[in-house]
Amino acid sequence: MKIHEYQAKEILRKYGVPVPGGEMAMTIEQAETAAKSLFSAGNAAVVVKAQIHAGGRGKGGGVKVVKTLDDAVARSKDILGMQLVTHQTGPAGQKVQRLLIEEGSAIDRELYLGLVLDRASAKIVFMASQSGGMEIEEVAHATPELIYKEYIEPAVGFQPYQARRLAFKLGLLPTQINDAVKFMTGLYKAFVDTDSTLMEINPFITTKDGKLLALDCKINFDDNAMFRHKDLKELRDLAEEDPLEVEASKYALNYIKLDGSIACMVNGAGLAMATMDIIEYAGGKAANFLDVGGGANQEQIENAFGILLSDKNVKAIFINIFGGILRVDVLATAVVAAAKKLNVQLPIILRLEGTNVEEGRKILAESGLKFEVGATMKEAADLAVAAAKG
Repeated sequence: MKIHEYQAKEILRKYGVPVPGGEMAMTIEQAETAAKSLFSAGNAAVVVKAQIHAGGRGKGGGVKVVKTLDDAVARSKDILGMQLVTHQTGPAGQKVQRLLIEEGSAIDRELYLGLVLDRASAKIVFMASQSGGMEIEEVAHATPELIYKEYIEPAVGFQPYQARRLAFKLGLLPTQINDAVKFMTGLYKAFVDTDSTLMEINPFITTKDGKLLALDCKINFDDNAMFRHKDLKELRDLAEEDPLEVEASKYALNYIKLDGSIACMVNGAGLAMATMDIIEYAGGKAANFLDVGGGANQEQIENAFGILLSDKNVKAIFINIFGGILRVDVLATAVVAAAKKLNVQLPIILRLEGTNVEEGRKILAESGLKFEVGATMKEAADLAVAAAKG
């Protein structure tokens, strides 16, 4: 689960991590009030920042530094409601529905801090780099030696000596080391307490007067841990997510929308990935990733069909099931019932293997509906690609 920058900064404040003062605004009037308050407090500059779940907002025109109230209002009008296009949103962009009106900072240096779970070592890794203010992926690709890492032992947690080591590698001043240790320790505690999967401070800045600030913050949470964090779950902004993905989450379906024309319904994430690959190999493109899970029931399959049919780009449906926990005859019965109930007109191609596969194929054959069944994944994929091309 992703959250906005302003929400992430509120969390950091609770852990003693210094962030610039600011307020979220959903209207021009709220933006003006927030900017007026910041200028009245003696700030020479105010920053108007678009709040969307994507990076690269500055390059896309979603971050503006202003020095007067009139400019703050004008820039707020420009950004609020705009379709902001960044390298992470894709060409369609994302509509800006919230702003963060924040006090300006006298930046001396732009650095980077980040925490992520490293699955290879089964440890949280704390990363730091002097190349802040730019895409960390570019730094990792071009100059990986400029990213410093500290692996954290789960039994002992993040240690002060590790924070000091990162601080020295960042080239911080001796007078900033102790503050940096507190800063990083607060980040680590926030990361663990909130069941985060990613926490990035980019840029992590030093100011002209020697202070340390989280100028930007990105936090992603583990969806599977949200039952422990009802307060965090309320931070979810459904307007930032694809409507079909939101709908799928209501029925415990793992769905991700893609830009192809062949809808996929599969049981198991690995098989779903293989299905998308073989569709590509056959000359087509998958319209989605959809894992109905090992124990899907008829209601879930009906809902899955409804979600697939809601995508106007879909020209054919490819169902690839290996019956284990989910028996093939149960799946076939549910598919027939769903197809009849929803009056599905699109071609449906199936590849079925596993428990009770012959019974399942018989149910499909006697349904009176025009299903096509491939004997192998490759044969089924070829049928699906041909059907999608008409």
